[in-house]
Amino acid sequence: MPGAPDPSPSAPSAPSAPSAPSPDGSPAPVASSPGDVLALLRAGAAATRADLARLTGLARSTVSQRVDALIAHGFVTEEADGSSTGGRPPRKLRLRTREHAVAGVDLGASHCRVLLMDAGGQTLALREDPLSIADGPQSVLGHVERTLHALLKEAGREPSTLQSLGVGVPGPVEFSTGRPVDPPIMPGWHQYPIPEFFADRFQVRALVDNDVNVMALAEQRRAFPDTRYLLYIKVGTGIGCGIVADSRLHRGAQGSAGDIGHIRVGELDEPCRCGNSGCLEAVAGGAALARRLSDLGLDAASGSDVVRLVKSGHRDAVRMVREAGRAVGEVLAGLVNFFNPDTVVVGGALAAVHDQLLAGVREAVYRRSHPLATHVLRIEPSRTGENAAAIGAGILAVEHALSPREVDRVVAGGGY
Repeated sequence: MPGAPDPSPSAPSAPSAPSAPSPDGSPAPVASSPGDVLALLRAGAAATRADLARLTGLARSTVSQRVDALIAHGFVTEEADGSSTGGRPPRKLRLRTREHAVAGVDLGASHCRVLLMDAGGQTLALREDPLSIADGPQSVLGHVERTLHALLKEAGREPSTLQSLGVGVPGPVEFSTGRPVDPPIMPGWHQYPIPEFFADRFQVRALVDNDVNVMALAEQRRAFPDTRYLLYIKVGTGIGCGIVADSRLHRGAQGSAGDIGHIRVGELDEPCRCGNSGCLEAVAGGAALARRLSDLGLDAASGSDVVRLVKSGHRDAVRMVREAGRAVGEVLAGLVNFFNPDTVVVGGALAAVHDQLLAGVREAVYRRSHPLATHVLRIEPSRTGENAAAIGAGILAVEHALSPREVDRVVAGGGY
């Protein structure tokens, strides 16, 4: 199942019947290959060989060839259903998950979460550890490697069952190569070959993306599956935006789409770590709020301290978070007018006080956006919570491993 990551936006986890899209978004002929057949089975469009023949119009012998190839390569099983009105009981085709595992890795500024999932998306094991991304790639990725081995052992899986990895990092990533590009808070990571690190140790491919992108994927797939156009706003130390367009992640030409933290907002000239001033991150990010509260003599060194002060009812902290929400909403209003999403999800560290934050966001968005753009718009707090990036990275890995192109490569005898 492992293979080269596809640089194009990821495909929907459940393509609609009868046509199964290829990973690059172009329509594929109906059931033209074993990979397309698997896509139809995963979508729930078919459950038996007879279903596939009826749905696709292919000869039963052709359908059987496709299905037999998937069974032979361990993608599906075929079992008696047990319910029959006479004659031979129907045999159901089901995705094999026990033999195939993937991992979702969330690397934050000060934490590491590793999630082990089966190919059906069920959680097998999860671990979170405090870890500084500034320790550098060898130290951080070495920790991930050890954690993965421990989780595989905990779940009773051999390392050979690991088929793919997804990795979310807190910085810009060139998705086609999986390499970070000038990440501001990741010293020593510029152009580091993260996929090759895991290839050498697990003989699988790793797909590396910006953390807010995989968070957006987690929310759309798990929490808002009927939403085709979604924006995920992460408000933490920094501020970023993940974009789901027509159920696919939109990364832009080089992978930097959604970098809203450095859009100028308001009239303030707060210096930003990017070298400019007045950026949204410098005005409304968790680090900026903590610095202002610290200047008032309060114990605040990070976004989590801001959350603590808001939850304790501190008036200045509550006021600043609501003002930060308005600043985010000013930028978001332009995005809503331009992109016209169904849903905006707000996550990140400051989303823990979403009552105050979202009040400011909604106030600005509904005041400054066109009525048609907000007619069905909902602005919601994250539903996947602190595990959003790990879940999304795992989903990225599953969708790669079970994409029609990757399945066809494996069936054709393509090795690692």
